[in-house]
Amino acid sequence: MLEPENNPNPSFFVDPPAWLRWLTSRRVLGPEANPAVIQARRKKAEAQRRRRNEPHVVDYFHQLDDPYSHLAAQVLAAFASHYDVTLRVHLIRATGGASQPELEKLAVWARRDAELIAPHLGLSFPSQSGTVPDPSHQVLAGRALAASSDEERIASIAAVSEALWSGDEGALTGLAEKGASVAELDAALDRGSARLAKNKHYSGAMFLYGGEWYWGVDRLFHLENRLRELGACKEPEAPLIAPRPDADVAGIDASRLRLDFYPSLNSPYTSIVFDRTIALKDACGIEFHHKPVLPMVMRGVPAPPPKARYIVFDTKREADAEGVAFGNLVMPIGTPTRRAYSLLPWAMAQGKDEALMSSLLRHAFALGVGLHKDAGMRKAVEAAGLDWAEAQKVIDGDDWKAMVERNQDEMVDGLGLWGVPSFRLSGPEGEADLAVWGQDRLWLVAAEIRRRTA
Repeated sequence: MLEPENNPNPSFFVDPPAWLRWLTSRRVLGPEANPAVIQARRKKAEAQRRRRNEPHVVDYFHQLDDPYSHLAAQVLAAFASHYDVTLRVHLIRATGGASQPELEKLAVWARRDAELIAPHLGLSFPSQSGTVPDPSHQVLAGRALAASSDEERIASIAAVSEALWSGDEGALTGLAEKGASVAELDAALDRGSARLAKNKHYSGAMFLYGGEWYWGVDRLFHLENRLRELGACKEPEAPLIAPRPDADVAGIDASRLRLDFYPSLNSPYTSIVFDRTIALKDACGIEFHHKPVLPMVMRGVPAPPPKARYIVFDTKREADAEGVAFGNLVMPIGTPTRRAYSLLPWAMAQGKDEALMSSLLRHAFALGVGLHKDAGMRKAVEAAGLDWAEAQKVIDGDDWKAMVERNQDEMVDGLGLWGVPSFRLSGPEGEADLAVWGQDRLWLVAAEIRRRTA
């Protein structure tokens, strides 16, 4: 179904009136991507730390059944030794609810994704493990960690997590013998989960420093760079513990491969990877298929305000790292997205659907142009090299609906993915398809292109 008949998200959130669109974009989400606001927060946090004569304190939240926490556990000791920080390790439960919808699908995806990225990051993931570890093994692992000091947890957490995900019951039993009781474990999980919620986050494998969140090994390089700027790195000339792999495919002939790309117009993450994806496909000559889908909120997936704010802040941080413009935004959720998509078949017939989507995203997320107004839509259309007078003849039609619904079915039901942007890499014959989700997986697509064409 293109849009659910009874969308659980409020109608004023899916199709906001102009005043609410402005308020959400400029007052609620906009500050999260404002460099002046971000720098002011950082300066305030550092001033408070110095005034109180406190160390650099990093809180890490470990979720026993979270694959990304298993990857993070493998770098904690190195992180603690490389940086002049006090690292506090908290055990948490899965949050679930509106912040983590599709929890069962998320578990399947996270397990698969963690195994895919681990070797590229110099880490490991037990290939024989299930989607989540056995519940009784989780209790043993939790008991092994719950009664430990932070220093003891940092030293042992990688081995405990390895035994847990490998299903080594004997090792876990031995580790838990001198650990906490089940009641003590429950209390530790309650404390950690409450601290996570109090600080307005919802995921495992999260690092918190100076009021900013960093997700697992994927975002650790941002935290490393921040600590280095503050002079808190013991070996500033040493390489980063978790650098982001590059997405270079220059000089590669990938014409025997195929890449399906599933973007969304209302996605901040899509806005910073769209042009880089087009550049990647142009650089290697891969067969490319552009398959837009509706935003998650319009498809009935909830996005609570704290999660939306974090996504905008995280996108700004990722955009800056890639040298991409982002932050002057007017969210195009609802009617602007439907109207924009109604132009796609017309633009596609002229070979300009990619140019149109690129322009729409740039105007909405970097230039601060409201696509809910005809004047804003016209700017984006004409910047893509299309004629506005001709566009007015086809805008608001229904030809796009079957195409976008087909794309959604393919992505959600076919690939088991529901977030955007998503990618599917196919070929050559005999290779299984690679299906990944997230703008921070473009490097993985590039790595697979390099491997499959070698």
